[in-house]
Amino acid sequence: VQILLKLWRNGFSLDDGELRSYSDPTNAQFLESVKRGEIPVELQRLVHGGQVNLDMEDHQEQEYVKPRLRFKAFSGEGQKLGSLTPEIVSTPSSPEEEEKSILNAPVLIDDSMPATKIQIRLADGSRLIQRFNQTHRIKDIRDFIIQSRPAFATTDFVLVTTFPNKELTDESLTLQEADILNTVILQQLK
Repeated sequence: VQILLKLWRNGFSLDDGELRSYSDPTNAQFLESVKRGEIPVELQRLVHGGQVNLDMEDHQEQEYVKPRLRFKAFSGEGQKLGSLTPEIVSTPSSPEEEEKSILNAPVLIDDSMPATKIQIRLADGSRLIQRFNQTHRIKDIRDFIIQSRPAFATTDFVLVTTFPNKELTDESLTLQEADILNTVILQQLK
């Protein structure tokens, strides 16, 4: 961690933070640790035992002036509006629940053939992850969903890929032909 310590006439600051008075006993202890060449306890807690590079700047002829806030570009994530991805309102199912649902719906895998994992996000907010052979068909995914969640047996639904969103209408295609190996498939109710 890189930290900048600036010494002012009336105190010191860390990384353009607030002024810390020399007269405060905690701050005096902090500076004594720095003078001895030790990492102050406050910084040790901050970096959790990591390495600290402490740079110092001498501004003792000047009074502390609060620095102007710098522009910081947005660094978060955006969400696509109008996406075909269903809104998940419930908490994600636990691995135990997923495992239980997979055990309820066995898919016969030929280990001598290439396989793939497909994650299926169901309309009820839960998800299933299952291994399939690349020669399995889209219809096998539909059957797997119905076997795992019998409530969907009487429900009309479609399977959709994510990015680019494409409805999988030809259920006779193999997973390889449909180009959905190791992907996420969405279940949408009609």
